Amino acid sequence: MLIGIDASRATARERTGTENYSLFLIRALLALDGRNRYRLYCNQPPAADLFPPADNMEVKVKPFPRLWTHMRLSWEMATHAPDVLFVPAHVLPLLHPRRSVVTVHDLGYLYYPQAYTRWTRWYLRWSTSYNARAAAHLIADSEATKRDLLQHCQIPTEKVTVIYPGYDPLFAPVRDPVQLAAVRARYGIPTPYVLYVGTLQPRKNLIGLLDAFAALAKVDKQSHLVIAGKKGWLYQPLFAHVGQLGLEKRVHFIGYVPQEDLPALISGAHVFVLPSYYEGFGLPVLEAMACGTPVICSNVASLPEVAGDAAILIDPQDTGQLVRALSRVLADPNLRHDLSERGMRQVRRFSWEKCAQQTLQILEHVSQLP
Repeated sequence: MLIGIDASRATARERTGTENYSLFLIRALLALDGRNRYRLYCNQPPAADLFPPADNMEVKVKPFPRLWTHMRLSWEMATHAPDVLFVPAHVLPLLHPRRSVVTVHDLGYLYYPQAYTRWTRWYLRWSTSYNARAAAHLIADSEATKRDLLQHCQIPTEKVTVIYPGYDPLFAPVRDPVQLAAVRARYGIPTPYVLYVGTLQPRKNLIGLLDAFAALAKVDKQSHLVIAGKKGWLYQPLFAHVGQLGLEKRVHFIGYVPQEDLPALISGAHVFVLPSYYEGFGLPVLEAMACGTPVICSNVASLPEVAGDAAILIDPQDTGQLVRALSRVLADPNLRHDLSERGMRQVRRFSWEKCAQQTLQILEHVSQLP
């Protein structure tokens, strides 16, 4: 069969969670499946080495100034539809094949609406509801996201399948002191440091992380906090809050970090922290565990599924819990070693190959629907 994939998110120049999901799942599907044909739809030319060469794959670049999905991709579906359309990280075009599959990553806007602009909130609500109604099948990143879909979109449970993402094999412990020092020098990072990686937005609870670090810094005079990630919506209060706390010399915003620098950046941290109010999956937790870095993360939504028993789980609403967790991990090398070992065992449950195998089963099942 011909499987069409909306690859527009995979071609982003600065990829974060959903863009990386698209890219690595597409790569894994192409590596796994030599029987079916694949057509990748892009709104801009992909980098030459972005997708592996394959005899059964073609790339269709269809630039369009605005509303690419609902106008340009819709027109392509109306005139040259594939047997099955897969949308891994966005919304179905208004015109689409009846046999379409969409991945829904999270419904965070329901739990923390103040973290989104009014327009974004409306669009996320509309697009999630539309995907749930229009797709032949939905893929959810986690059991938590599946529960949200069933509760809020009123769809039958058999219409949703949970398939966990994988992580890039590039993420592995970096022990070479020269490589670790080079990355620290590149971004101006002192050591020791606590690390957060992710988009700067209110849902990530970075104000809470800053408050916890301010309390920690009163007794820990050495540790620094490194916040890596590009600016999202409503990020401005973060920088003002650092000034209000008097942490300008202890908190380092280093911006977006390319994928090739992340393993060394993560490996060099004493602890990785993801204190989000909500996550549909939490890919950075996997990446940190794969690098052997101890993890502290929230005990909400999907994060307990991802972390298992390999992280310290905290209530994101309780700053005191986060302060105590940071103090314990930073002060106890045996605890750091134990969390590192547990994390490296936990990540073996996740791989892009397994994700691709399960996704392909869904696509082939949908292709047989009447």
